Amino acid sequence: MQKLQKISPFRLSSLLRLQNDPKQALQLFLHPNPNDPNPKSFRYSFLSYDLIISKLGKAKMFSDMEKIVENLKNDTRVIPQEIVFCNIITYYGRSRLPNRALKVFDEIPSFRCQRTIKSVNTLLNSLLMCREFDKMREVFSDIDKYASTLDACTYNILINACCLMADLESAWKVFEEMSNRGVKPNAVTFGTLINGFCTNGDLGMAFSLKRRMESDFKIKPNARTYATLIKGLCKVDNLNKAVKLKNEMLRKKVELNPAVYSTLISGSFKAGRKEEVPGLLEEMRRNGCKPDTVTYNALIYGFCQEKDFDSAFGALHEMEKEGCKPDVISYNVIIGGLCRERKVREANELLEDMPRQKCAPDVVTYRTVFYGLCNVMQFKEAASVLEEMIFKGYVPHSSSISKFVDKLVQGQNMELWTYLICLAERNAIDRYVWRLVTSLVCKDNHSYALELFNNLIDTHSISVSQRS
Repeated sequence: MQKLQKISPFRLSSLLRLQNDPKQALQLFLHPNPNDPNPKSFRYSFLSYDLIISKLGKAKMFSDMEKIVENLKNDTRVIPQEIVFCNIITYYGRSRLPNRALKVFDEIPSFRCQRTIKSVNTLLNSLLMCREFDKMREVFSDIDKYASTLDACTYNILINACCLMADLESAWKVFEEMSNRGVKPNAVTFGTLINGFCTNGDLGMAFSLKRRMESDFKIKPNARTYATLIKGLCKVDNLNKAVKLKNEMLRKKVELNPAVYSTLISGSFKAGRKEEVPGLLEEMRRNGCKPDTVTYNALIYGFCQEKDFDSAFGALHEMEKEGCKPDVISYNVIIGGLCRERKVREANELLEDMPRQKCAPDVVTYRTVFYGLCNVMQFKEAASVLEEMIFKGYVPHSSSISKFVDKLVQGQNMELWTYLICLAERNAIDRYVWRLVTSLVCKDNHSYALELFNNLIDTHSISVSQRS
């Protein structure tokens, strides 16, 4: 019998790169040569470690990933590079696990690897994703231990943190410190600051920064910076200046993105100038900027605000025709508009049609339709929607439940108990509903009602104990 050729470390890396299933990749890594009588002799390369750690981290298979990382620590034949730890810290940051990210950062030296500003920046950014601002301060206060020089990325992360906390004074101080230390700001620095000032309504300072980045630092604003300023102007109903800024982009040959036009479309509807929308769409296409889902959603929202549902559905169909898949927001906007106008039958039909369009309704979709049906006293249809909601693990708002239960109590509908027990399992019954049900039991002398009521209390108690 021909002897099976063993997989080499180089071949293992190639196979891991080709394997898309992280579980199979893990088995391949752990047992590259399953028939080898001495498997511990396999010499893993750093590339193999890097590939399997990346696949497990992206799949959030952290328990398995941590075992591989521990193997890497003990494998003294391999000298790890800092990038692998930066990746791990990022995976933990995205999964909102700041303590694990900090632990990995602290342990980097134990892997025979030196920390540099790269891993410091990665840690700061991961803590920022987790909104761990106090921990960011602690890391920054000890930053000299890890890196001799700071770069623009470090300051950009700190400025972003200050802006997210709406502490623009501190953001400005960080910017000044950046200049004092001789670190040159870049487009991201100014974009972050401009976004912070626009978000907090200080458009004067935002435009002052734009002028300064162009004149003092010779940095051209990018599409994202322009989009931020245009959004800020539309927010304060200054559509004329927003259009001028868009024209400046065209004049300076800044590549326009769909976000700019989507914002201007929303602003046109808000300003009562919907007649300008077709021109914006035509110009958008003429400039090679294809409308995306956000653009169409802006159109749909504008038409629904105008109660022009025919045009809203027209935009939805055009979206599909252009190969731009509607998302749940597209449907929720129309369903919400229809329910506000008490067109609940059409809203319910659209809800039922969503799966056929390969778009799954979310909790907002169900809550909107359920409330709309209760609002027009169509409780039979509401019960059907509630059943589907409960099956999918969703619950309505307490105000909707109260209105629904109130009607069923008045009608002495015995199906009420089925819904109540399902809602109690999800701890979704408030005081008002409890009072309604209690009054129903007090009026009804039947032992059946009392038995159901006791069952409801037991279900609620179990639900509460499981959550605590």
